[in-house]
Amino acid sequence: MHSDPKGSGTRGPGPAASAAGSGPPVSPGPAGSGTAATDLARARTQLLAGGTRNRRLDAPALRHALVDLHEFWLVTKGTELGIKPDCGFAIVAVGGLGRREMLPYSDLDLVLLHDDMDPAVVSRVADRLWYPLWDAHIKLDHSVRTVPQALQVAASDLTAALGMLEARHIAGDLELSNLLIGGVRRQWRTGIRSRFDELIALTEARWERSGQIAHRAEPDLKSGRGGLRDVQLLNALSVAQLTDGMPGLGPDVPGGGLAAAHRRLLDVRTELHRVAGRARDQLRAQDADEIGAALRIGDRFDLARVLTEAARTVSYSVEVGVRTAGNSLPRKGLSRLRRVPVRRPLDEGVVEHGGEVTLARDAHPRKDPGLITRVAAAAAQHDLPISASTLGRLADSAPELREPWPRTALNDLLVLLGSGTRAIDPIEALDRTGLWGRLLPEWGAVRDLPPRDAVHTWTVDRHLVETAVYAGGLTTRVARPDLLVLGALLHDIGKGRGGDHSVVGAELATQIGRRMGLWPSDVAVLSALVRHHLLLPHTATRRDLDDPATVESVVEAIGGDPVLLELLHALAEADSLATGPGVWGDWKAALIRELVRRCRLVMAGEELPRPDPIDPQLAEQAEQGGIHVELQPGENPHAYTVTVVAPDEPGLLSDAAGVLALHGLRVLSASVGSHAGSAVNSFAVAPLFGAPPPAGLLRQELIRARAGDLDLLATLDAKEQAAREAQLPERPERAVPGTYAQAPPHLIWIDAPEPGQAILELRAEDRLGMLCRLADAFERCGTDVRWARVSTLGRTVVDAFCIDVGGSDTRGNRERVERAVLAVVPAPEPKKPEDTG
Repeated sequence: MHSDPKGSGTRGPGPAASAAGSGPPVSPGPAGSGTAATDLARARTQLLAGGTRNRRLDAPALRHALVDLHEFWLVTKGTELGIKPDCGFAIVAVGGLGRREMLPYSDLDLVLLHDDMDPAVVSRVADRLWYPLWDAHIKLDHSVRTVPQALQVAASDLTAALGMLEARHIAGDLELSNLLIGGVRRQWRTGIRSRFDELIALTEARWERSGQIAHRAEPDLKSGRGGLRDVQLLNALSVAQLTDGMPGLGPDVPGGGLAAAHRRLLDVRTELHRVAGRARDQLRAQDADEIGAALRIGDRFDLARVLTEAARTVSYSVEVGVRTAGNSLPRKGLSRLRRVPVRRPLDEGVVEHGGEVTLARDAHPRKDPGLITRVAAAAAQHDLPISASTLGRLADSAPELREPWPRTALNDLLVLLGSGTRAIDPIEALDRTGLWGRLLPEWGAVRDLPPRDAVHTWTVDRHLVETAVYAGGLTTRVARPDLLVLGALLHDIGKGRGGDHSVVGAELATQIGRRMGLWPSDVAVLSALVRHHLLLPHTATRRDLDDPATVESVVEAIGGDPVLLELLHALAEADSLATGPGVWGDWKAALIRELVRRCRLVMAGEELPRPDPIDPQLAEQAEQGGIHVELQPGENPHAYTVTVVAPDEPGLLSDAAGVLALHGLRVLSASVGSHAGSAVNSFAVAPLFGAPPPAGLLRQELIRARAGDLDLLATLDAKEQAAREAQLPERPERAVPGTYAQAPPHLIWIDAPEPGQAILELRAEDRLGMLCRLADAFERCGTDVRWARVSTLGRTVVDAFCIDVGGSDTRGNRERVERAVLAVVPAPEPKKPEDTG
């Protein structure tokens, strides 16, 4: 986005009078009137030289001195030329001088305003103002206009309008300057609705050309995403009264907020000019060490970290500012007749309002420690941004999660991490506002940490998030998807602290796992996953796989744990994919796959899934017969246990699970068994929002369903369709169909101890009423479920069903069950055919 306010202004000696609409160019005024501004040039040189080292001005002081120097010269020169109050002329600064951000080699951007004066007089004054600057080799970007002419240019040229929003009176007729400044701002406010789309298109085109400052080796500090032009964009939106000048980020967030980020970018660009000896916007690698030392930041890596932090702060602020501005614009046409946006419930204490995730009116952040993860999970699941006001309220009020975390808070974090690319924006929003560091205090050491290896595309913290994103697409390949996404998020958490980052990271993972409330055995696996996350790729690519000692060393390192081996295999792929282009390929994949295969051959067989034992009290209740439904509080205020004891008849599991889903109870885990002719099914559930329905209502609904008076599947389908249609029509590109998944479903058949039975392990992403649909699929196949163990780990279900597959066609029965199961589980979104036109 270029802020040239002149539109047709010229650079260097030229026809000053033509800018005022007069005839041909005129020659300079009388001898002596065009004396070069040698005093200004000499003073600039002295400021940049700084004399001795002790007298060298730092970057902010240098900018202020340059502003004062140029203002003094212009005022003095203007007085000499008769440019005084009420004279009909005014000197107005735009660009760096207008913003009071004069850099060492910035152009001097000036507008000479006049009150429709005689063209000959205008030409004479302009020449006597411009020529001394040109003769002193001072870069000048100039124009000569009346106020109506300037307003016309601003109305027709968006970049000129943006430049004139920064206009500032320097000398001469103050009323004339105020007419321009006030007129441009008034014109900008009244016309922003028709110019907003063009403004955003211009900004996005600039981002496309210049890239992201935070993730470029040689960033463009001025035009790159997260740079100084973006700060000016926010100021322009603020002038239009569409958003706050510093949306979403105050001084208390990591990095000091938007104002501090702006200052850092200015300081680096100031030193870049000083080091380069000319105007330059792109930071070259060979200049980074010198600039870092001049700013007392450190070496080039320290400078890169400071720049990344500043750019990501600015980038997030622009995202919030543009979204807020778009929502603030008056609607056009028929859209004005729409009803006021409703508050759509998403989760307990969380609603969607106006296209953003916000807190419900009855939410109590001070009393709800799990609210942060719940808000983030809802944002990722529904692909909606978190409102800046909600983030601010959580930052001010939400308490820290104490050790151990509530189970629901951990589950919401897993849902967030398993949401694929939709997790990136919520995590970035939490991180920029200090909330992510409240969940993971250890994150501070890797936040904005630049990679030491050029093969890495991202900063360390973003690499961890990207690895979790890729791991989200591999969750159905492992038995513990929860540990996979957590391990992906933490595998490089030990960087930036000195020592072997794998060893340091393993200790931190143990600390984090305990705080999150993982079982001790799971903490050990998570720690080992971080400790050995490089084991498979390093061994496969650097050692001889035909040497038995190679395979034995891997098996010994992981303690012969097949679950850990499976997790390390998936993490190696996710880590490589998140590192950068070309890091993961067929050669590396084949080597690691072969190493894993040989390790499995050396290791003993895996333990078979088994049914959970039945509680003696429930067994006694089963012997009494009848239908019983009990609801008991769980381990935290948002968790409950529902127990259903009823005659063991076909369709009971489907009906029981369907009733729970219909009443907004999310099944976190389930144990299905039978005793004395009765089914004994226990469900660990969490309400989507509000309190759970009473047990008596659940029992009545179950009786209705058993009698055929309640079509659960049709009702669930309608509810799921309504949720999909609730996606905002203004954002169809962000709508995510509810039956699409990040990871493909995975079915594993295991021979059961009993003849005629088999254990089917399903790994798939969850959906509304999943257990109900699966049980119905088994029933339609004529398959009896003997027992089941169901777990929902974040977005992924890992379910084991012991079913009857006997008969003369065991293989055919299995294939029929597979088809029925795959028909109801979410599948990956089909790839769009490439455009061949």
